[in-house]
Amino acid sequence: MSKLTGKVAVVTGASKGIGAAIAKGLAKEGAKVVVNYASSKADGEKVVAEIKAAGGEAIAVQADVSKQQDVDRLIGAAKSTYGKIDVLVNNAGVYEFAPIDQITEQSFRRMFDLNVLGVLLTTQAAIKHMNGDGGSVINISSVVALTPPPGGSVYSATKGALDVITRTFALELGSRGIRVNSLSPGLTDTEGNRSAGNTEGDFLAMAIARTPLGRVGQPDDIADAAVFLASNDSRWITGEVVPVGGGIRI
Repeated sequence: MSKLTGKVAVVTGASKGIGAAIAKGLAKEGAKVVVNYASSKADGEKVVAEIKAAGGEAIAVQADVSKQQDVDRLIGAAKSTYGKIDVLVNNAGVYEFAPIDQITEQSFRRMFDLNVLGVLLTTQAAIKHMNGDGGSVINISSVVALTPPPGGSVYSATKGALDVITRTFALELGSRGIRVNSLSPGLTDTEGNRSAGNTEGDFLAMAIARTPLGRVGQPDDIADAAVFLASNDSRWITGEVVPVGGGIRI
């Protein structure tokens, strides 16, 4: 029997990158997966198709998790389709980098609404359907929460807030058998980082030089850690912020 047989998982921001890898990793271990996407239906359905082709079960659901109505629809779809929720992966997020004199109210609100409020709303809704055997909430943070780069004040602040939320929710939900942890990736080879130029040139060389394992991360590196936190293998772990960046220190 696979590690997550009989479990139901919701993964936000799962149409590409780390989220897609986590969704496929959870499905590979037997979970039924709700693949959330914000705008690209084609990308969300592609992940579902790949899961089904590998023998798994999944559905795609559109939702902007910074909006209560969308969150209710997402969690409602998970409940109506699969009857419960065992695992929630809060992966949806956005990032922008700008020095202090270029920070805007719009950018601040966009990042905090999705990266922080979205986690609060989605977790609040999902835990109502984590019954019986408890559950696992996995928040995707970042190494920048501890080592913010220049220009990363707002984005790093959202991830710092996320780590505090993780520890607080672990205290609040432990009595219900719900574990809450964060994963903190370093530089990871995703579509977003490629389009931003972060996986080439001087930035890439700097990241590799500061990573003891000598490479940038791949989405599957993060997915394997998420599978561990979703499974019973991590039954005695909660309230932790787990680095998954090859030892990188930005």
